[in-house]
Amino acid sequence: MNRTSKAPAPPSGKKSSCLWKTIRSHKAYYFFLLPTIIYLAVFCYAPMYGIQIAFKNYNGMLGIWGSKWVGLRHFRDFFGGYFFKQIFGNTLILSLYSTAVGFPIPIFVALLLNEIRCAKYKKFVQTVLYAPHFISTVVMVGIIIMVLSPTSGLINYIIVALGGEAQYFMIHPSAFRHIYVWSGVWQGMGWSAIIYLAALSSVDPELHEAATIDGASRFQRICYINFPTIKPTIIILLIMSIGSLVGVGFEKTYLLQNDLNSETSEVISTFVYKRGLLNASYSFSTAVGLFNNIINVILLLIANGIARWAGETSLF
Repeated sequence: MNRTSKAPAPPSGKKSSCLWKTIRSHKAYYFFLLPTIIYLAVFCYAPMYGIQIAFKNYNGMLGIWGSKWVGLRHFRDFFGGYFFKQIFGNTLILSLYSTAVGFPIPIFVALLLNEIRCAKYKKFVQTVLYAPHFISTVVMVGIIIMVLSPTSGLINYIIVALGGEAQYFMIHPSAFRHIYVWSGVWQGMGWSAIIYLAALSSVDPELHEAATIDGASRFQRICYINFPTIKPTIIILLIMSIGSLVGVGFEKTYLLQNDLNSETSEVISTFVYKRGLLNASYSFSTAVGLFNNIINVILLLIANGIARWAGETSLF
């Protein structure tokens, strides 16, 4: 019986020489990559030095190293706090709602845009759909408040014209989630559809011609040709979306928030801002933010593992 022997692993010195040889042969690419590496090192990895204050009672006079070590006290205070269930529940519900509604809609938009044959009309529709993405968050919130105003808002004008009573939407806790999610869908669906349209551009026209000759309808060609083409892209973006499931954006939530709707609008990001900057509880807010990031990383690994186990495309 023949035995196959494994080739000996190259020594570490040889590995490093091969690495430098690869870098020298592709130095132009690495040169263009250098600004990104510097950006990540300065703004993403270097600030991790301050994570340790989550386990300390930070004092600005003593500095990070001189502050007293308290271990997991801030985490216990957050988990045992009166508002923990409400804040974590609001964050989770808002994230799941946003993902369930906001993720599939750009896919349908891209599939529909891809079916438009008139070039001028297609460009017009794309421009209309892309435009809201370039509106800043502050301006977007201002538009939302104006449209939903009980005195001069368009929505209440229509309600009153139909014989109803004007509604104060912004003060109803039950309305906050719908306002947040659907305004986000309107603002981002066109821009999010771009990556799917780029993937659809790689579809071979001969496939559609052959399917048409075989008697396939337009809907069947979308289901069996276009959708499988963008399926890997959908999986990758879904994994990334799940990886930020607990990371509800701060700006829009905070700007739409008021004392009357805080029952459903108070999320982890706004809570960290209020406790960390307004109340100067830097250690506590760092602990809460670290907990939020750990949950996101765990969800990302789980989603990526499931996609890889199912035999589909995965991030790594």
